[in-house]
Amino acid sequence: MSEKNQKVGVYICYCGGNISDHVDVEEVRNRVEKMPGVAVAKTEMFMCSDPGQEMIIEDLKSGKIDRVVVASCAPSLHETTFRGAIKRAGSNPFIYEHANIREQVSWVHHGDTATDKAAVLIASATAKAKLLKPLDPIRVEAKKHTTIIGGGIAGIKTALDIAQTGIEVTLIEKSAILGGQLNNLDRLAPSGEKASEVLQELLDQVVNHKSITIHTDCKIQDVKGYVGNFSLDIVTKPDNNNINKKLTIDTGAIVMATGSVSYTPFDGEYGFGRHEQVITLKDLIPILKEKKSGSVLEVNGKTIKNMVMIHCVGSRQIPGIHQPKENGQLNEYCSRTCCAAMLNASNQIRENFPGTGIYEMYRDIRTYGRGQEELYSQASKNKVVFMRYEADAQPEITPSSNTDYPLLVKIKDSLTFNEEMDVPADLVVLATGIEPEDVSGLASMMKLPIGTDKFLLEVHPKLRPVEFPITGVFLAGTCQAPMDVGEAANAAGAAAVKASALLSKGYIELDPFVAQVDMDKCQGHGACVAACLKEGALELTEVNIEGKIHKKARVTAAMCLGCGACAAVCPEKAIDINGWALKQYEDMVDAIVSDGFAV
Repeated sequence: MSEKNQKVGVYICYCGGNISDHVDVEEVRNRVEKMPGVAVAKTEMFMCSDPGQEMIIEDLKSGKIDRVVVASCAPSLHETTFRGAIKRAGSNPFIYEHANIREQVSWVHHGDTATDKAAVLIASATAKAKLLKPLDPIRVEAKKHTTIIGGGIAGIKTALDIAQTGIEVTLIEKSAILGGQLNNLDRLAPSGEKASEVLQELLDQVVNHKSITIHTDCKIQDVKGYVGNFSLDIVTKPDNNNINKKLTIDTGAIVMATGSVSYTPFDGEYGFGRHEQVITLKDLIPILKEKKSGSVLEVNGKTIKNMVMIHCVGSRQIPGIHQPKENGQLNEYCSRTCCAAMLNASNQIRENFPGTGIYEMYRDIRTYGRGQEELYSQASKNKVVFMRYEADAQPEITPSSNTDYPLLVKIKDSLTFNEEMDVPADLVVLATGIEPEDVSGLASMMKLPIGTDKFLLEVHPKLRPVEFPITGVFLAGTCQAPMDVGEAANAAGAAAVKASALLSKGYIELDPFVAQVDMDKCQGHGACVAACLKEGALELTEVNIEGKIHKKARVTAAMCLGCGACAAVCPEKAIDINGWALKQYEDMVDAIVSDGFAV
């Protein structure tokens, strides 16, 4: 069917006032129905609702339209919704184009400007829709196998959840043992469960599961391939005979569960490294594991009558106030779990060693999770003394002139109207924050995004919270952000569901918006291969044409990003992107600048 014969249906959403409060939706409809190629122009309060979708379905089934334009909110929210509706109508889901008139119009413009711009964007979308061709999704055979990188709580839970669906799993851990940070914890807040018991229960399951293969003490050397068909080369640490064992794992999906580490204070930070009585909470927890109760807590053979606990060490750092690392990095984020961990430790000490007094010095107490506020209330009942300091007036630790106490902590307490106080201390404990494990080399190898905070970055925190832009690669746990054990386990469950759903059929259908080569035009210059952003997605191959060997570009559709970098550099214009062809762009621009619709 030629462009002139296309019958485009345009459906404009009020969005319950989100759009219609600033865009005259009916005026836009009046203009749209006069546009070339528009067969139907309709409005609806919520196009994503069942009535809105049914409107599109009925018009497709009746033959009134054969192309669809929806003007509503961002396509990232409901593109799949409208493609699904078109598919239910028995039509090809790729005959659809979207005009964003909420985020790009009503949320940034008002009055006539908003109405005019909405009409322009719809005109542009309609021009493209007339050139849309039915496309078939790319089907890729997928190995029903998942590789989990990281053997902490998130990695173990992900492995178990996936294996229970019948999909084979390989769990890779760089250290000698599984469990990650859970090995270093005592009792979990706020439940009071023993971390060792929780971990052991999970280890018993994962070690004995017939569908799970475990490799510890190993390093990933290379990752190749694409969704459904990844390949990982790993090597184990040298054994007693100094021999490295090399393995190749063929897998359908990958889950990054590489975890986190505890922040290490720099030399002199709150006296750390200069006074033996200054330790981190991570150092204190093993001591509390060993010592169950007594009149007064003892650490390294010394009686602790007064303990000062300082929050936000290595978290919520402020440029110009806190000292950055050698690479200039500041941890400006809140590590979230430190407050609950510190309060939990305080309660344990006050209840089991009543002769030890505790002063908690904090900037803000953030007990955000279910049951964690009770930790704060219980600490108050246990007579923990709370003192609040400002970021630019941090507590200072100096040697004490009092022979009864080795240290003196000076603080300007904002709870008492900035009264300056000296607190004698036998021990100072620093609540250090969470930092991501350094996987920059692996992330670079796999082309995974890393945020400014150095945590691995998901596609969208709400809509796609455990997915990377690389299809078939997921993330779980504290490699993504600071989380407590429960949150890491929940994230692992989400990643497991995504990976299992992806591989369950044995094949994967991908969107067809990839590069396509016109072999008749291709001259094999190779500029496209040099410009390609995804290694392996585009290559030059030798083709026999009438007895002569010619070099031609070939696309591996499953790896193609659909970015168009190749199309931009081809002198013969032999490459185009399905669904985003150059001619479509040109017609969209023409519609925008034409006299009839220009703003």
